[in-house]
Amino acid sequence: TMAPGEKIKAKIKKNLPVTGPQAPNIKELMQWYCLNTNTHGCRRIVVSRGRLRRLLWILFTLTAVALIFWQCALLISSFYTVSVSIKVHFQKLDFPAVTICNINPYKYSAVRHLLADLEQETRAALKTLYGFSEIKSRKRREAQPWSSVRKGADPKFLNLAPLMAFEKGDTGKARDFFTGRKRRVNAKIIHKASDVMHIHNSKEVVGFQLCSNDTSDCAVYTFSSGVNAIQEWYKLHYMNIMAQVSQEKKINMSYSADELLITCFFDGVSCDARNFTLFHHPMYGNCYTFNNRQNETTLSTSMGGSEFGLQVILYINEEEYNPFLVSSTGAKVIVHRQDEYPFVEDVGTEIETAMATSIGMHLTESFKLSDPYSQCTEDWSDVQITNIYNATYSPQICLHSCFQAKMVENCGCAQYSQPLPQGADYCNYQQHPNWMYCYYQLHQAFVREELGCQSVCKEACSFKEWTLTTSLAQWPSEVSEKWLLSVLTWDQSQQIKKKLNKTDLAKLLIFYKDLNQRSIVENPANSIEQLLSNIGGQLGLWMSCSVVCVIEIIEVFFIDSLSIIARQQWHKAKGWWARRRAPACPEAPRTRQGRVNPGLDIDDDLPTFTSALSLPPAPGAQVPGTPPPRYNTLRLERAFSSQLTDTQEAAES
Repeated sequence: TMAPGEKIKAKIKKNLPVTGPQAPNIKELMQWYCLNTNTHGCRRIVVSRGRLRRLLWILFTLTAVALIFWQCALLISSFYTVSVSIKVHFQKLDFPAVTICNINPYKYSAVRHLLADLEQETRAALKTLYGFSEIKSRKRREAQPWSSVRKGADPKFLNLAPLMAFEKGDTGKARDFFTGRKRRVNAKIIHKASDVMHIHNSKEVVGFQLCSNDTSDCAVYTFSSGVNAIQEWYKLHYMNIMAQVSQEKKINMSYSADELLITCFFDGVSCDARNFTLFHHPMYGNCYTFNNRQNETTLSTSMGGSEFGLQVILYINEEEYNPFLVSSTGAKVIVHRQDEYPFVEDVGTEIETAMATSIGMHLTESFKLSDPYSQCTEDWSDVQITNIYNATYSPQICLHSCFQAKMVENCGCAQYSQPLPQGADYCNYQQHPNWMYCYYQLHQAFVREELGCQSVCKEACSFKEWTLTTSLAQWPSEVSEKWLLSVLTWDQSQQIKKKLNKTDLAKLLIFYKDLNQRSIVENPANSIEQLLSNIGGQLGLWMSCSVVCVIEIIEVFFIDSLSIIARQQWHKAKGWWARRRAPACPEAPRTRQGRVNPGLDIDDDLPTFTSALSLPPAPGAQVPGTPPPRYNTLRLERAFSSQLTDTQEAAES
């Protein structure tokens, strides 16, 4: 006996006259596929009894198919993901490049003649606002009396960018710094301490006004503190003045390597100014870089600790400081790669005078995967920005290069604190009287990310980063101050013509805390083999299916189904063409209306035995009977007339 399921399966197979791709229509093809496929859900749809069971199996099968598509879509969409691995190596490390700058860019005695008018107007404005009657200054400064400014011609700098003081809650009127009188302000107020364009009502604020060429469009930039406002106003005019000075003259007005560096030790070996390379920064003057890959060699350290790093004593010389440009005393140091531009103003570490600053380093090297895993770049090839720095790619270089290009495009000149692009000039009043207003408007747009620089610039795929740990100690100590300063004064007697004191000196130590290098590496989290394995797991979990089943589905649902549809359309087109080419039949004569005898219908096809039996007999026709059989023909005759003797049986006795 057969099982009930086998009986149903046999019955269905018996009722299907045509199977597989030769099925006459899509319905029979689907029935054949569901019965013969290895996916159990489709087979249960056909062999199940009852509509409810079939409906449930249809629902289960469609749900499983949907889950397969969903899971496979998640697997494909998450294919380009990364896994991060952290490795720690203990090895001999290359020492980074170290750039050291004095916070004061130029010696005040060398630039005093260039900044004399600006300093006089600044002091006059301070007297008007705060009532200063005297500013204590060292003998070297001996500023001219302010009366020469007040009684002389119209001030140049205060007219270009007037300093103003706003009272609490009053944004329509402001007190002019130079005249001391109130004036009406018809300009947009921009508070530099926040993104909100209004003045805080809680206190009096100070700012300066900038206007375009026709003076119809103006903006007042205000600050919460008068110190910030005056320093920003002074810096703006300072850049305009220094932009007109040649590079060679500015280098001569700044500090030489012999003046800045008093002593030097690296890895226990003495060094001097010849081991440093000059780097001139527009806002910090002469800076000097140690281990800048001179002669294509990079210094390395064999041990960790302060004794095996860089030790220098710096001569700061506070007496030569510009009182309005900088308000702190000391130096700035930045640790970077040899081929990287040192952004001293952005990431520099300040060093105090009369202190020993120890900076311990940990090296971290990062490697990121490029497209399609991330949008990082390995060089400038896929960044549509011109590099104005003679250094390798970094996001900071890209942003500054983009802003400088926008500055040249919109304002017609380059901003002073950044390198000069090819074919451009630095901004100054004589050639570009509108540059200050244009610069501040462009800077506001840059901060609000309206220039598109942040979207164009990408992160670097590989970079090195030194994590710095800073500690301070008083230096020199009280017990060693006397003899140490005397020896240093004697050593530097040719460069420094005065007795040194501890406020003029700063000690710097930079070293690796240990020789452990940490590497952060991104690796592809998936591969083609893993993707295929995961997809196969989903197919087996939800449909008990394999790759062969997928190929079978593609064959049946696409190839066979399309062939059936094409075959049906071809037969329709063939029949339409045959009817169109058939000759027209002559008109038949009219006959009496009556009952039509089906036996007289003329069929184009030849009669068959089955069709002949279905025809009705003609009226009055005699059907002949079947004659009886001849029974004598059924008699069996012997094949031989007589039986052979050897085959005869012996007679019984």
